[in-house]
Amino acid sequence: MVFDRKWLRRVALLGGIACLGLPTLSASEDADGQLMFNNACRTCHSIREGENRLGPHMRGIIGRKAGSLPDYSYSSAMKGADFVWDENNLDRFIEKPDETVPGNTMKPYGGLPSAESRAKLVAYLKTLTANQ
Repeated sequence: MVFDRKWLRRVALLGGIACLGLPTLSASEDADGQLMFNNACRTCHSIREGENRLGPHMRGIIGRKAGSLPDYSYSSAMKGADFVWDENNLDRFIEKPDETVPGNTMKPYGGLPSAESRAKLVAYLKTLTANQ
């Protein structure tokens, strides 16, 4: 049986991630989440650590205090948000940013109503660990 090198690298990478206890997504789930990010977030946010755009980078967002990146100038509303980004807070914010953090400056983004789309996006963001 002949194996494609790209396939073998992917299997080795996924196996390594599983061994580290990090969350893994199927190729389809990962692609869906990345597509959600590209469609809803990429214009203003990057997935590269330290690469801020109109919005802060998303690398390592899970577990980060809202409004806390030292190299980004947040709105006073986001600086004053007293929570840590976890799955629930991300889901709430992605759905209704103005209700979750009143006075945020993520205009014209008004939210992502689809629970399925938000779940895919949050699952993808969970894979973007810091220093990766």
